[in-house]
Order: sequence, then C-alpha cells, then structure tokens
Amino acid sequence: MKPLVVKIGGSILGKNDTTFEDLVTLQKWNMPVVVVHGGARVVNDWLMRLNIPTSFINGLRKTDMETLRVVAAVLAGLVNKELVATICCLGGKVVGLSGVDGIMIEAKNKTPELGYTGEELKVDGTLLKILLQSGYIPVIAPISLGPLKNSDSNIKLLNVNGDTVAGEVAAALDADKVIFLTDVHGLYDGSKKLISKLSMDEAKNMITSGVAVGGMVAKIEACLAALAKVPVTRIIDGRVSHALLNEMEDKGEGTTIAR
Repeated sequence: MKPLVVKIGGSILGKNDTTFEDLVTLQKWNMPVVVVHGGARVVNDWLMRLNIPTSFINGLRKTDMETLRVVAAVLAGLVNKELVATICCLGGKVVGLSGVDGIMIEAKNKTPELGYTGEELKVDGTLLKILLQSGYIPVIAPISLGPLKNSDSNIKLLNVNGDTVAGEVAAALDADKVIFLTDVHGLYDGSKKLISKLSMDEAKNMITSGVAVGGMVAKIEACLAALAKVPVTRIIDGRVSHALLNEMEDKGEGTTIAR
C-alpha cells in the first residue's frame, strides 16, 4: 500500500486534538502514514522571547545563524517531541525525526537573501520506508542537511519550509496522496470563493497572476512538486473535527490539485 503524507501546519498545532486521534486510527487501519510538521508560531514566540527579529520573503523565513539555532531547537526538539509524545499517549507507534537523520534530506543554500534556508531538496526515502514497513508513523521536522558535496562549506544545517518538505517526501515515496492541513478551507480565487479543484496549469497561474500570496505560494509549489509522482494533492482545513478521517471517506471540503 502506498503511503499517505500529511503536512500539519504550525497554525493549527494545539487547536484540534482530533488530528492526532485520526493519525492513530489510520495506523490501526494499517494505512502507512508519514507526517511532516511546521511550527512557525512556536518559533516566532521563542524568537520574540530572545529578542531576535524575524522576517519573511515570499512566504519563506529569512534565517540568519541565530535564527537557525532557534528554529532547529524548537522544530526538531520541542515541537517534534511534543507531537511524538501526543501520538504515543493515544496509542500510536511513532518515531520523531528531522531531515538530518539518516541523511534523509539535503538542500541547497540557493537564495542569499534568505540566509540559512534550504531549497532544491534531495530526499532519500530509505529510512522512511524501513520505518513504515516496521509499522511506525515517521514525524518529520523540516530541518535539512546542507549540501554534503561542498566540503568547504560551513553550512551543516538548513531551515526548510515544511510544505516543501512534505511535497518532496511525497514524491520520493510515490505516495498515494499528500494532504496539507492548514487554518483555511482551501484555496480561494480573486473573488474569495473557495476553489474545489485545480489542474497543475491552473495552480501555476494562481502564483503567476498574484492570486496566491505568502504561505499559499509555498503550498501550491509543494503540490506541484509532489504531482511529479503523486496523483492527487489536497489543501484542507485542519481545524475541522476529524478532517483526516473525512478525507478517507471523501467527505471533506477543500482544494484538490491533480494531474
């Protein structure tokens, strides 16, 4: 059975316990599931506590060295382990990881103005496949290795957008579907009307026309990356009770981007 990849946005963390209940239920149904999480709000909170300024460019965090240290500690540490502990307490079999573990994700430090932000991901799904075959839910924090071939580089860790990680992981695993859980009902057109379905070309046009902005650009780009190997992607409201189980029964609202 091909796996399901679920991206849990930082905007919904702590707002709806049914997401984790649903993950454990899917595991009991013997459905292989990989989770990728964000945590921007928690990161922002810690940056504020430490008086470290933060800014975004096209939905991606500008990451200097001090910010990177906080991002890595919060996402791969605090947020990841809290999610793993929650799933454990609900009876799930789960392992918490970052993209660094098992050399799972390498990225390039491509855009200088973004600082230590990783783009152009290279994903090795070997470790994830082993964990899935052993019955675990891998929960991945979006921290990657820098480019290993550049031996002269001091860049060991990079901050990667969680949506980007989810899309690339889904493609690497030939997933059945990737679902982005966020704090809106889906994608909206210029008239603020919910769009139920988009082709790849229509999704690209939402970016080029400027209808999609900020974090939604990253989500659409992640969907497009996943669609190289994945037949369908979904952007849905993760605040809805049992949103994931509704998806399995084709009951959920949201936006579908498909080949």
